[in-house]
Amino acid sequence: MAGVALLAGCGTLPGGTDGTTGPIVVMTWAPQNTNATNMPGMPAMAKTYAKYVNARGGIGGRELKVITCNDHNNSLGAGDCAERAAEEGAVAVVGSYSQYGAAFTSTLEAEGIPYLGGYGITRDEFESPLSYPINGGLPALMAGAGRQLAGKCDKVSLIRPDTAAGDIFAHFLDAGLRDAGRTSAADLRTAEDATDYNTVSRQAIGANKPGDCVSAALGDKTATFFDAFRRTTTTDPVTGVEQGPKARIASVLGSVQQSTLDSTGGANSPLEGAYITGWYPPASDTRWALMRNTIKRYAFGDNDLDPNDPGVQTTWIAYTALTAVIEKMGKDQAITATTLKRALDAAHNVSTDGLTPALGWREQDAAAVMEQPRLVNGWVTFQKVENGRLVAARKGFVDVTKTLEDATG
Repeated sequence: MAGVALLAGCGTLPGGTDGTTGPIVVMTWAPQNTNATNMPGMPAMAKTYAKYVNARGGIGGRELKVITCNDHNNSLGAGDCAERAAEEGAVAVVGSYSQYGAAFTSTLEAEGIPYLGGYGITRDEFESPLSYPINGGLPALMAGAGRQLAGKCDKVSLIRPDTAAGDIFAHFLDAGLRDAGRTSAADLRTAEDATDYNTVSRQAIGANKPGDCVSAALGDKTATFFDAFRRTTTTDPVTGVEQGPKARIASVLGSVQQSTLDSTGGANSPLEGAYITGWYPPASDTRWALMRNTIKRYAFGDNDLDPNDPGVQTTWIAYTALTAVIEKMGKDQAITATTLKRALDAAHNVSTDGLTPALGWREQDAAAVMEQPRLVNGWVTFQKVENGRLVAARKGFVDVTKTLEDATG
């Protein structure tokens, strides 16, 4: 592995002697077939993007070769994927998802391999000097959720997984609430692989007041929680009549997406009326047209590829950014992990066709967020569920960078 890394750093790639010929090798990883959150659409999107860009002549005339890896949603698997990226001569890891940042960043840093466009679920993605994020991660989503709910709720309860990644949810949600003069949310934890949410549903309902809000960020289990929540009843202390929850509900993109609504009843879904905070425009936005057309043409019938999936969207944006950066390097420039890192470090005003603000990873592009020195995009979108569809609740992006800075300052 060390020998491969040394050659990559000196400008050598498989298929070429100086990094100017042969394919551009990258890796995309994500958990698949686990009992927790799965993201099979991300590696599927990576392979589909490669078909799309190679059909157009590659990137700068070079073939894009995508290697995929299953991190199995554990630290050993994440570390194995990082080691495999080095062994196979990948010049970058692109558009990937793993909850185990500490298990893969150390290997990537040692091998000098950039990590471009991670899903944004771990702190390591916003700390590692080899990480180039394209969104504000879970901190931005939670801070945005606090901002979105602050004007609608007297009290907020947060239901989140009892994991290291989940530990930051309440902190940033509270920061968004405080920005609007609201008090902190009730932090209710549950096991990541829980199957029974009756107890935590009763805790979330509490006094069952109409001004309350319940926000859940449980990944694939979010709809299951809200189904249990909807069926939980309390007894009116005055009339003695059984009544359902009166609280408004909310979540973040990734825990809720269009496929979630479709599979749980559409307009009759337990998530109908929910407020959702996302990184990107709603899936119905016309800016996703190229991605949708690419999926239809090059991955028709692939059930893993849902264009409404934020993981798929993240991978698409990451590869869009990768292509833009490499094309600016020029056809005669060697493409290695080292040269790509230099290009990313100097990148500014990188277009993602309006799916995010223009990106850049120069020092002056970074926000002043302690413990997140790599954060360059603190913008989110406010969405809601209407008639079983995710639609914009507010036009355009909302900048929560100041909220993130205050939360860690």
